[in-house]
Amino acid sequence: MEIKDKTVLVAGMARSGLSAAKLLYRLGARVIVYDKKKHDEVSDLVEELESAIHCEFCLGEEPDKLLGQIDLIVLSPGIPTDVPFLVKAKSIGIKVISEVELAYQYCKAPILAITGTNGKTTTTTLLGEIIKASGITTHVVGNIGVPFTAKVEEIKSSDIAVVEISSFQLQTVEEFRPWISLMLNLTPDHLDRHKTMEDYLATKARIFENQIEGDFLILNGEDPLVKELKPDNGSKVFFFSSLRTLEEGAWVENGQIMINIGKGALTICPVERVAIPGSHNLENALAAALAAALAGVESKLIAKVLKEFPGVEHRIEKVDTIDGVVYYNDSKGTNPESSIKAIEAMKGSIVLIAGGFDKKASYANLIDAFGGKVKELVLLGETAETIAAAAKEKGFNNIHMTKTIEEAVEKSCALSYPGWNVLLSPACASWDMFKDFEERGRVFKEAVKALRR
Repeated sequence: MEIKDKTVLVAGMARSGLSAAKLLYRLGARVIVYDKKKHDEVSDLVEELESAIHCEFCLGEEPDKLLGQIDLIVLSPGIPTDVPFLVKAKSIGIKVISEVELAYQYCKAPILAITGTNGKTTTTTLLGEIIKASGITTHVVGNIGVPFTAKVEEIKSSDIAVVEISSFQLQTVEEFRPWISLMLNLTPDHLDRHKTMEDYLATKARIFENQIEGDFLILNGEDPLVKELKPDNGSKVFFFSSLRTLEEGAWVENGQIMINIGKGALTICPVERVAIPGSHNLENALAAALAAALAGVESKLIAKVLKEFPGVEHRIEKVDTIDGVVYYNDSKGTNPESSIKAIEAMKGSIVLIAGGFDKKASYANLIDAFGGKVKELVLLGETAETIAAAAKEKGFNNIHMTKTIEEAVEKSCALSYPGWNVLLSPACASWDMFKDFEERGRVFKEAVKALRR
């Protein structure tokens, strides 16, 4: 992709937008940065860009009047692809790509890409740690929080890029082609953007649409939607399963993690030695181990990392134990299915803190998953009333409304007993009250610290 002397509109001033703008400038483009927020709302971000590059800004108004001079639009994942100025841009032949697609065009290294509704960050981080353990310089980037464009210039051909990819990023890829693609699972999420599960699945499946013979696709053999995907591009498909024995792929047999990539079955390590808790994390471990094996990592190194990897921040993260009550930060539980996995991973009674940005999800299955373990439900955010209504419909009435994370933590402390767990797992995105789930998790941890003080 030739960028030099082109005029490029970067849409969105989140992390990936800032990173893309800086890369485009270094590549010789004329950069215009757009955001729907006004200057005073993003002044710190404007200052950051102006201190690093020369660019122009279009803030607080739609960039329609600029389209006549634009050669390319790089879209941040937070902006829907059907907003009017993008529809108009595409109608007059302006190419719209994601920040991930931009980075791909300049990436010299093989790419291992991970998508799915839940488990992406854990699997991406774990896979990155396994590849690093083999001695290969590894760059863990993408939706995980480090923009791909921020690192792509330092990635050498002898390195490996491990990239977490969201459905929003996949909506505007073009040539993006991983060497190894992983599809972990698919459950209802982001239907405010994708509208239907069919569209959501089709968008996720774009992760492997450009793969060719010699590439690999890893699918969840127990997910009813994912396991039916059938690429016709020559890539080799492997499955993982925690429930049944497979001839090839990754599976559990007699309490052991097993892998066969066509060279005979190998025993990796006992399931009970996998450090990260929960049945869902066993699936993540199987997927990461299988990808690492396909990338050439020895089984003993895979086993070593599986036994040592503690998990990631904001995902069933143990924060503290106060007066016999254990506090867990699962702020990355941004949809009902993810929160169900967190509930299942808990041992003992739970006070659940939930609620947040409304992605038009159903919470019936979340309430069903309480199963006598969730004793009290503390709600906040945009979806508080919706979740409360779903709980009452199922006959669960121990519901407490709060307005802030701090208030929710204090209420949960008052409701809990020694031996119980207080679990922040919102089942919703964070955008109604916070910049992102990381900020929400940090505020929760500070509130727990305040309890101890």
